[in-house]
Amino acid sequence: MADFMRQRVASIKQGAKEKRKLSGWIIPRQKCSFGDDDAWTNIDTDVTPLERQTWTAWTMAGFWFSDALNAQGWQAPASIIAVGLTWREAIICIIFGSLVCTIPLVLNGAIGQRLHIPFPVALRSGFGWHFSRFAVVVRMTTALFWHAIQTYTGSTAITQCIRAIWPSYLDIPNHIPESIGITTQQMVSHLVFWLIQFPILLTPPHKLMWFFIFKAFIVTFTSVGVVIAMTQKAGGTGDIWDQAYTVHGSTRSWLILSSFSSITGGWATMATNIPDFTRYIGDKHSNAIYYQVGLLPFIQLFLGMFGIISCSAAKVVYGEYIWDPMQLASKWDGPAGRAGAFFVGFSWVVAQIGTNLSANVISFANDFTALFPKYINIRRGVIVCTIIAAWIMVPWKIVHSAASLLNFMSGLGIFLAPIAAILSSDYWVTKRKHIDVPALYKRHGRYRYNVAGTNWRAVVSFLLSVVPNLPGMAAQVNPKLDVNGAQYIYNMFYLWGFTSAFLCYAILSHFFPATETIIPETIKEEIEVIAGIEYRNDGFNAPVKIEKGSTHTRSQDGIEKTAMASADYV
Repeated sequence: MADFMRQRVASIKQGAKEKRKLSGWIIPRQKCSFGDDDAWTNIDTDVTPLERQTWTAWTMAGFWFSDALNAQGWQAPASIIAVGLTWREAIICIIFGSLVCTIPLVLNGAIGQRLHIPFPVALRSGFGWHFSRFAVVVRMTTALFWHAIQTYTGSTAITQCIRAIWPSYLDIPNHIPESIGITTQQMVSHLVFWLIQFPILLTPPHKLMWFFIFKAFIVTFTSVGVVIAMTQKAGGTGDIWDQAYTVHGSTRSWLILSSFSSITGGWATMATNIPDFTRYIGDKHSNAIYYQVGLLPFIQLFLGMFGIISCSAAKVVYGEYIWDPMQLASKWDGPAGRAGAFFVGFSWVVAQIGTNLSANVISFANDFTALFPKYINIRRGVIVCTIIAAWIMVPWKIVHSAASLLNFMSGLGIFLAPIAAILSSDYWVTKRKHIDVPALYKRHGRYRYNVAGTNWRAVVSFLLSVVPNLPGMAAQVNPKLDVNGAQYIYNMFYLWGFTSAFLCYAILSHFFPATETIIPETIKEEIEVIAGIEYRNDGFNAPVKIEKGSTHTRSQDGIEKTAMASADYV
């Protein structure tokens, strides 16, 4: 044991010494990579190895329970009812908004599952080598913002856990200047949540199945418990069901459409980078991606209804509608009440960590890895993401900032919608599901498109989608602006953004095709000629010698075929 500890300490010292130089941070390049000889990739950007394709239909179900069960989902009906609509419109918007969002989720999820590649690599097929980086940066930005907000929200749940055990925790004197925007007690909660969350975030994505299942169980159990407890205290479900809408005519219609689009846009991030997760689904479980169609609307309806019922009961018990589950738990005192508050707080701690994992941190890490594969892998990307979002971005100021900033962040969906649309349109319509996977890793391969590494069809489609939404977004940030009818386009920003970009890209690619990118079948392998001898490289293992003049290439439908070696397939 003593020898082991000495060796371990020596290894840590040696590692720390190497990290003093930039060269010490270089990640070993994978020998089986499809990348250029002078380029750098690592295992997290390469095609997902077979041993990491561990996700099944159950994992996918756990993933969606993990992502959708959070405080924001509980409060989703509140924002709809607050504008003058009723619980009926709220439920309709939640169901159909979630259902519409499953369209890009399935379309883009299939790309990751069939090709086993991450989102940044999949983008190269439609956007081009360099323009795809712009889309990656947009997704990274939204991930940072939302990770910051979700982390701070998790700290409020930690507060309930601690105060349930030590009620005096809420009375900790404040020693932080008011200008910082946070109290000593809130800072302690934020630190504790971050310390709990940090090691869980470092878990490799292909090993997260049991955490997803645990979160699904604990949050579901707690949600049911809260609803039962509140309805018993109130002697029923309250009077929210009798509320009438306070807006009429076309105003009501546009508010319904706007709320519908907000629910859909709320999943814009996941609809864009879902390949980062479906890449881990094994070929035997390919149908798992289609379960999203039923899962997401069901989970959203389940959580939204519970939020409405508990809020309505709270009006009877406490004299006011309370949508925030943490604020509701803060009302519970006495031994039984504090025990309930602890379990609610603990459940939402788990919920926020799960959402950060599935929606923000892993996505940022994949994107960052694709930009700097020589120095960044998923683990390092996670560390960078959580440090920047939780501390450098001061999330407490974001949460308590002017509504204009929060409106701007919500409006980032106008940039994500066309990215998701172009990704879907390129794979399903233009390329007809036939992608040259090795070429996605070639800087000067078929998907470079031109000297600038940009597919102009994607640029035009992106602008057509985004530009009409900009005036409406500006009006959301600054309500004093009068943009007239442009506001109506923004009220359906995701529907317009996705549909317009999808159709525009498909039409431009049909009439002005990039013929070099159109191939008759999916290519998952390449031939390498070394010293006159041909080797088969499947992206998983070291190249294997093959008979000269042929190689085995696996088509999209999984049937083994033989293709003659040619420049097109190298």
